[in-house]
Formats: sequence, C-alpha cells, structure tokens
Amino acid sequence: MRKRFEQQNELDAQLIPEVKIDGKSRHELPQLLAGLQYIFITPQLNEDIFEILERKVLGGKKSTGRLGLSLWEILVLGTMRLNLDADYDTVYDLSNHHEVVRGILGVHTRQVFGEGKYYPLQTLKDNIALLDEETLKEISEVVVKAGHRLKKNGNGQDVALNFKTDTYVVESNVHFPTDINLLWDSARKCLDTIALILREPAPIKIEGWRKHNHWRKVAKRNYRHTANIHQKKGKNYKERLKEATETYLKHSRQLSRQVAQSIEALVNAGQTTIRLSALLESLSYYHKMLEKHIDLVQRRIIKEEIIPHKEKVFSIFESHVEWIQKGKQNNKVELGHLALITTDQYHFIVDHEVLVKQGDSAQPIPLAKRLKTRFANGYKLNSISFDRGFYSVLAKKALQADFEYVVMPRKGKKTQAQLAEQSTKTFVALSKKHSAVESNINELEHSGANRVPDKGLDGFKKYVALGVLAYNLKRLGKLVMEQHRLSTVVRPGKISRAA
Repeated sequence: MRKRFEQQNELDAQLIPEVKIDGKSRHELPQLLAGLQYIFITPQLNEDIFEILERKVLGGKKSTGRLGLSLWEILVLGTMRLNLDADYDTVYDLSNHHEVVRGILGVHTRQVFGEGKYYPLQTLKDNIALLDEETLKEISEVVVKAGHRLKKNGNGQDVALNFKTDTYVVESNVHFPTDINLLWDSARKCLDTIALILREPAPIKIEGWRKHNHWRKVAKRNYRHTANIHQKKGKNYKERLKEATETYLKHSRQLSRQVAQSIEALVNAGQTTIRLSALLESLSYYHKMLEKHIDLVQRRIIKEEIIPHKEKVFSIFESHVEWIQKGKQNNKVELGHLALITTDQYHFIVDHEVLVKQGDSAQPIPLAKRLKTRFANGYKLNSISFDRGFYSVLAKKALQADFEYVVMPRKGKKTQAQLAEQSTKTFVALSKKHSAVESNINELEHSGANRVPDKGLDGFKKYVALGVLAYNLKRLGKLVMEQHRLSTVVRPGKISRAA
C-alpha cells in the first residue's frame, strides 16, 4: 500500500514548506529542490502530479498491505538521481544524510525524539524503477506549463511559444564492439551461466563441465591472441590473423556444441525451478549469440566478406543499440540512440522522443502534431526552427499551417525565393536564437541524459525521460528562486518586499 505523502508523526519533524533552500547557491541540487518544493506547496500543481503518479503506481492495486515509499519520495529520489548524474550509492548517501534533501523528502527531524527514516539501498533501486516513460512525460508536461504560468505572471494573454528542435546521441553503457570481442562476450557468458546452473539442484546432471574453468581460460587466451594481432598488425598480418582466428573459431565451435547438448538435456529433463528456467532462457540467448558471432568472424576474417550493417549486433547485452555517426569532429562513432529535443524560449524541454532506427527528416510532422495537441489551450504557436537535416518540402508545408514562422533551411544551393526568405529580419533573428537549443542539450547531458546505465530499451527510454523531468524541475526551481530574489528590494538600512 502506498500513499501520496504522509508527514512523519515525530514531534520534531520539519514540514516541507518550511525547508530553507540556499537561493545563492549555483549548484544544481538546490535548484531542483526549489522546483520540487514549489510543486508540493502549489495545490493545483500538487494535485495534477499526484493524480498521474497514482494512475501509474497505484493503478489496479489494493489499498491494503505493507506501506511502501510514498509517491512523493519516489519522485524526489528519482529526479535527484538524474539531476546530479549520480549512481544509487550517491542517492543513498544524500537521502540518509543530507539535511535539505531529507527536508524535501519530508523525513527530516531535529533528532530530539528519533533519528528519522532510513532508506536502504535496494529500496531506492526498486522504487525509482517504478516510473515509466509515459508517466514521466506527463509529469514533465505539467512542470513545463507551471513554468509558463510563472512567466505569464497572470496577465491573461496567451503565451506565444518559439520552439527550437535538434537531435543528439544518448549513449548506452556498452564497450566498443568488434566481432572478435563480441564472440568472447558470448563465450564467457555461456560459461558463466553454465557455472550458475551447476550450482542449482537441477533435475538432471549435465555432463562435460567438470573443467568449465579450463574452457574459459582457453577461450580467453585465444581471444587475447587474436585481438592483439588484429590491433598491432605487423609483418604477415593477414596470415597470422587468419591462423589465430582459425584456432579461436575451432574452440568456439567445440564450446557451442557442448552448450547445445546441455540445453537439450535441460529441456528434456522437464520440471524445473523458476530460477533454473530463467538461467536456461539466458543460456539459450547467449548460445544464439555465440553461433551468430562464430559465423560473422568466419565470414569477415577467414572469407574476407563485407558484413551488411543490418546483420551486425553491437552489443550482446544491449542488442537494441545503434551505430551512429553524426558527421561531427573526428567522425566520432557513438553507440546508443538519437534523442529528439524541443525547447522553448524559456529553456524548458517541451517535447522529447528517443528515436529507434529513425532519421531527422521524418520527425517534423509527428512533432508538430504533438506540440499542437499539447499546447492547444492558452498558447499561440509562434515559431519553430530546425537544422538543415530536418528539411523536406512536405514537412515545411505541413508546419506552415500550424506555425506563423517556420525556420527550416535546406542543404545545397538555394533558389532566389529561398534566399529572399532567409534574408528577412524574422528569419535571421530566429536562426540566431536556434543555437540556444545546443546549450539546453548540453545542460540536459549534465542532468544525466548523456550515457544510460540502465538495461534494455524500455530502461533506456525511461532514463532519458527522467533526465528531461529533472532538467525541467531544475529550470522551474531556478525560475522560482529568481522571482523570489526579484521580489526582494534591498535598500540602505532595510529589506522590503516589492509591491
């Protein structure tokens, strides 16, 4: 059973609205905490966000049972992790020992009647993982609109939005792939899984693994020898590489046959435990990867074939990752996915999308539909700007129906009409302001959305969405702190509130 939030019953508990945040600090944590505090003390904003969290975390569950972390604690801890680009150990330390963080969590006491709540490490991991991508996007939209209301300052007019869109690569936490090291990854994970299965009370004893440690040593020695030749080159490089690869492949094929026999024996054994079934599923996957990379190494090095890009796998652990070269300096290769980021003139991220096997040019029309739906009431869609890679005639015409100004330069030689359009004052001004999206992306990367440690494609998307939410909360907190400073007029001899 979870609740929205329940202040602890200790007599010396500190209330969340009473938590003092250092407005002079330039560190990102106070800005995030200021944004979270503003959410908590603003009734309508508080209600909207808790409704979204309840729908996701509590949907379809009974209102009885053991108390878990409150929805508020999950939100604070999750956004803090990404805001600081921190691991769980850092979150664990801050949540248990940082006075202001514990104040915003609602668990800080003055330690007169007790020490307050303690957060175990595993509890943090299990609870932060409950939020999914769509839920985080919904919360982020509420936060962005709250920021717009602060900027609007009750003047009653529609907010005219100027959007800027670009993509950047969010990397996955994988090593640089070669066919040789991916074959070693497959082999070692097969052997690691076999070792775990041998410790289980299996219904049948699988044969041939008395020396499974020896299998691993030989596989690693063959991999190291082949990789060293491939890396260092030298005299008779191709002949030596093929000879080493043949030895490497011979041992890998023997291992593959042995693993296949063990899988068959376990499947035929019938009744298994849940843990053994999971290990068998993992072993089958790693064996499939072993077979695949035996074939790829054979074709690429022995037969000297060029492997089609679509047949390659860039990580056996994160098979969804893409090989991306954006044509930047040094032609850098990045392994992950493109993230489409759209910001407004207030530097909030109003839309984001993780692109899986999609290019820039396909994004403007779906993006325009999302923005039109999201900002239908109380907003005016003034302008939107892109880089050259997004251009298409169809997209530009579609966007011009919804936006007053569309900045979408095209590659190559320009016509007289295009030159005339791009020389207007409005086009030039919006083009110059477009570069602000680069600094927004850089700030987002420092909010954790640069390299994803979480597993799987769903984990990848959720991590990026949590990074965007943390970024927007920090922006909201920065705005709150700024408005608080502006509302205080300092004069010689006294401090007074501005009217």
